[in-house]
Amino acid sequence: MKNTALTSIHESLGAKMVPFAGYNMPVQYEGVNIEHQNVREHVGVFDVSHMGEFLISGPNSLELVQRVSSNDASKLTIGRAQYAYLPNETGGIVDDMLVYKMKEDEYLLVVNASNIDKDWAHISKHNIMNADIRDLSEDYSLLAIQGPKAVEAMQSLTSVDLSAIKFYHFEVADFAGAEHVIISATGYTGSGGFEIYCKNSDAKQIWKKVFEAGASFGIKPAGLAARDTLRLEMGYCLYGNDIDETTSPFEAGLGWVTKFTKPFVNYEQLQKNKENGVDRKLVAFEMDDRAIPRGGYEIKDSSQKDLGIVTSGTMSPSMGVGIGMGYVPPVFAAPGSEIYIQIRKKLVSATVVKLPFYKK
Repeated sequence: MKNTALTSIHESLGAKMVPFAGYNMPVQYEGVNIEHQNVREHVGVFDVSHMGEFLISGPNSLELVQRVSSNDASKLTIGRAQYAYLPNETGGIVDDMLVYKMKEDEYLLVVNASNIDKDWAHISKHNIMNADIRDLSEDYSLLAIQGPKAVEAMQSLTSVDLSAIKFYHFEVADFAGAEHVIISATGYTGSGGFEIYCKNSDAKQIWKKVFEAGASFGIKPAGLAARDTLRLEMGYCLYGNDIDETTSPFEAGLGWVTKFTKPFVNYEQLQKNKENGVDRKLVAFEMDDRAIPRGGYEIKDSSQKDLGIVTSGTMSPSMGVGIGMGYVPPVFAAPGSEIYIQIRKKLVSATVVKLPFYKK
């Protein structure tokens, strides 16, 4: 089991630690609902240093990124990031990721922790143009400082104007006494804030100064459990639950990051997939009665015919209703459609809704 540079701090704070993607990670501190609401209302800090970072550089770097990414990285300028996925050769998804343009001929790909080895092998296999690729995952820490007070709370720690960094933009600057830190206006919560990429050697100092600076803004540490409920309220996909190697990006609603402006892995099949339509669609739903849908529960119609399964589900801490996502035939995908969730021996009604669940 690997530790992050901050594991000893989490343990000293009394975090409940669990194995996750090969790492010893904090799942919660005070409790998921407290941590969730604090991110929605104030500012919370997640250690997500288990995520993977690959640096692709050199004269052929854009060519490789364009080959493996569904999105069009030629549209990026220095200081901008984009969401994308790695298509596989069979119509599914290797992983979803962020692509950062660091410099001319230099891109940073941020991938899911559980897929680091698989993603590295996939990208390496397609590196026929011999771009320089380096796996920096073991060398860097990543803090997600999320919430509506994040800008104000963190401004004293850097010389750059945090309020001027637009969504999916970033700066490389000083932060909390460390140099060359990536300050990225991205996140997985829907409540604003930043993701901070730093060297492992700077992580403890940055954590300490972040909590000192945020003390008067209600800052609290947050664990992976709250990260999951926050992302689900926004309808953000979780790899391994809502998308995987067998999922068509068009089923999953990822057509918006599938750009046929250039060739990429398996683009011909995906183009046909788009033209022919799909047999199922990922939908969001709210329970009509007080009930909690869980991943793996069956989705049925009014005559108890199987439609699909719940891929993610929880009791929404912000709204106090059961929410979930799952795949159903397109005829049931329109907002307002009535579906049923099999919860133990009971069939409980639910209504398909438009995302996000949580509206600020």
